[in-house]
Amino acid sequence: MISHKAFDTSAFLAHLDHLFDTKQAVTQAEPYMLECLHEVRESADHGAELTILNELMGFYRSQSMYEKGAASTQEALHLVTQMGIEGTEAATTTLINAATLYRAAGDSDTALSLYQEALDQSTRTLAPTDRKLAALHNNLSIVYSDMNNYRQAQKELEKALTILTDSSEDPSTDIDIGSTHANLALVCYRNHQPEIASAHVRAAMKIFASGKHQDASHFSSALAAAGESFFRMGKYTESIEAYQRALDLIARSYGTENDYYSITSANLAAVKEAAAQVPEREEAQDREQEQTHNPDGADGFEKVTVHAVSPDISGLELSRRFWEECGKPLLEEKYPQLRPRIAAGLVGHGSEVYGFDDVFSRDHDFAPRFCLWLTADDYAHFGEQLQHDYDALPDTFLGFQRKIKKTPRSQGTQRRDGVFSIPEFYESVTGLPSAPGDGDTEAVQWLTIDEATLSAATNGRIFADPLGAFSRERRLFKAMPDDVRLSLISRRLGMMSQAGQYNFPRMVARHQSEGAWRSLNEFIHATASLVFLLNTPSAAGYLPYYKWEMTALKKLSHRMGAKLSGISPLLTRIMENSSACFTKEQDSARPRIGDYEAPHSRTADTVMDTISTVCAQVRDELVAEGLTTSVESFLEWQRPYVEESIQNPQLRSL
Repeated sequence: MISHKAFDTSAFLAHLDHLFDTKQAVTQAEPYMLECLHEVRESADHGAELTILNELMGFYRSQSMYEKGAASTQEALHLVTQMGIEGTEAATTTLINAATLYRAAGDSDTALSLYQEALDQSTRTLAPTDRKLAALHNNLSIVYSDMNNYRQAQKELEKALTILTDSSEDPSTDIDIGSTHANLALVCYRNHQPEIASAHVRAAMKIFASGKHQDASHFSSALAAAGESFFRMGKYTESIEAYQRALDLIARSYGTENDYYSITSANLAAVKEAAAQVPEREEAQDREQEQTHNPDGADGFEKVTVHAVSPDISGLELSRRFWEECGKPLLEEKYPQLRPRIAAGLVGHGSEVYGFDDVFSRDHDFAPRFCLWLTADDYAHFGEQLQHDYDALPDTFLGFQRKIKKTPRSQGTQRRDGVFSIPEFYESVTGLPSAPGDGDTEAVQWLTIDEATLSAATNGRIFADPLGAFSRERRLFKAMPDDVRLSLISRRLGMMSQAGQYNFPRMVARHQSEGAWRSLNEFIHATASLVFLLNTPSAAGYLPYYKWEMTALKKLSHRMGAKLSGISPLLTRIMENSSACFTKEQDSARPRIGDYEAPHSRTADTVMDTISTVCAQVRDELVAEGLTTSVESFLEWQRPYVEESIQNPQLRSL
């Protein structure tokens, strides 16, 4: 038996701090962390592995190395699922770090989803005054600002400020409170609240002037926020000073080859240019005139109009607001003792639950609505009355009617909103009251649930789950055992080779356009499924039903660090060329495939070349993940190599 020396996590973190303190991190931190990662994986120390992956995420974010950071993020999220530690502080911290990386990379949708999952978990893993919770609200505000939702951004910052103030030993010198004041100033300007914004700037600068913590690297973000606040107030001298100090701190802490430095440097240059054009003595007068005469907003910037009702609001956002403004007050007023045990959100079937809805989706099932999930015991006692109270909520909300045309499959036991017991809800979606386990005897049960069904059980958004029971069951449905996943990967490889590499050219050669089209359809579906499976359900979810397969694949492919991100446009190319593949013209100069003529149109050749490119990329990814050592591009021949990694013999097809 091989024994491994226990990894010293404290020593690892101490050495990492030393590299940052001595300005060696830029060149030495990554190789050091990767060496340690290899060591803990050899000894199967999953706790240390998660620690290192979290540190890697932070480092890659600071260096703007987002692709590497995304890879670490996916590994960390998958590891959390493997370890079964969802709902713990370690899992919450991992979600926050992952979301922050995606936010920095500009992927607001992914960041928002991860932050909201972390916020849901935080009600169970973090104390109400934990400063990590304040940081989470701060980060959420940034995402909402990136999405131009300044109303919600301000709410998140106000929550953060309350937490920080309640937890601070000395609020008058607390740099985190100063940073939050500065961020609030920016959001208040965008919400056209100049007086409130000015008050936050004054509060921030009073804290910054205290002289404490000014050598901390995170002080740079506070200074940058103050710099923009001063700029919006027309105080260019103070703005330049704040930006310059921020720039010096960034260079000292992280170097100059990163987005933090380049963005701050560009902002500083813009302020200097503006200052050169408007003399200081004229600034106050000019700003006052702008407030009176500028139709685009009192601050001279493009005005952001906040509508009470948006015709473009998504179904998920409509659901969230209906919950926040109607559902939550209902529970707080009539079910205060039950409130800590009820989960709320929107999960299940429907375009709007996937976030794919548009104006054409509103002819059915689109309305202000949400789901309430209770344990079986709570539902037995309160379900009927709670459903009655849910039905009695306002008939209209934000201009939308709640009474809508429902499809036959969205009523009765298949209803898509209202009050459910958790087992009842999952049984209505999947046919099972709970997720199968990871034992050998339950593997077959996993294979009876198709991916579109698993997708419906794990999509959407949870708005609140203080007890954690619903979220836990949802995560179990995402935790597909690796043996099952590998078995499905093998099956997808078989279908890709059978339909795309083998049958498609023969159907074209036979002039069987129907068979050729069906072959392409099977190839495209199997390929899309394979991409999701290789990205792992715990990180990427599952492929939805046919109508939204390509939309979901494109969305996944746009995620930073997604595996096989180049496959989506290739499948689109195949579909675009498929209609032109079939012609009755013979071309005897073409080679023969056995007893059949080869494809006899240039377009068919193009499709075959694209199929070959797709299969080659899949093979390369299998090699990169250590699932094969074969260089064969005919994917049927890759299946034995993949199935060598399957431990359960019942799941091997060969």
